[in-house]
Amino acid sequence: MEVSEIEKIIGYTFTKKDLLKEALTHRSYLNENGSWSLPHNERLEFLGDAVLELAVTEELFNRFPKEDEGWMTSVRAALVNTVMLSTIADRLDLGSYILLSKGEKKDAGRAREAIRANVMEAVIGAIYLDSGYKEAKKFINDQILTNTAEVLAKSLYIDAKSFLQEKVQAKFKVTPSYSVLEESGPDHNKTFKIGVYFGEKLIASGVGQSKQDGEVAAADAAIKILEQE
Repeated sequence: MEVSEIEKIIGYTFTKKDLLKEALTHRSYLNENGSWSLPHNERLEFLGDAVLELAVTEELFNRFPKEDEGWMTSVRAALVNTVMLSTIADRLDLGSYILLSKGEKKDAGRAREAIRANVMEAVIGAIYLDSGYKEAKKFINDQILTNTAEVLAKSLYIDAKSFLQEKVQAKFKVTPSYSVLEESGPDHNKTFKIGVYFGEKLIASGVGQSKQDGEVAAADAAIKILEQE
């Protein structure tokens, strides 16, 4: 793993290099590489998720003093959801450096999207442990909060399920419904594939690490289909 190369990409140099390596280690990699001395990244992901939520909340609170908590919650969700974090990871090309099993490497779908998003959170957790909140917040400002203007301009903070329901009820006179199509992964790290239906017709599907995330992803996919028609 070219640590210095990754550090250059993310704009942060680690004192403890193993923290970055751990942030990029997926659980599946350990199953095939018993000699790897570091743990998988799920603890760092857990920590990074909390740091990210605090940093984004703090920024929105200070930047938009006239907005209420409901609005800030929606904007925050748009900034830190799986799709957004995965897109940022793609921009940084972090996916090329994630340590995965051979099986996981073959999966190019939404499950890999979740893995890339998780790595973003793990990197934030690693920076926090290496240097503290100030440096972690700087990374979040540079890589995530820079998307705030786009989120607001494109109204990406409007809940996808509510938006889809409004459009579908107006156009087809039915209410979208959601159903679990598939569950995968261990209990502590499940992935849900959710289908969205108009009546009895399956329109689109989405994957998330919770049923709610999967429903939102499915709603996003359905919105894109409607926009193409």
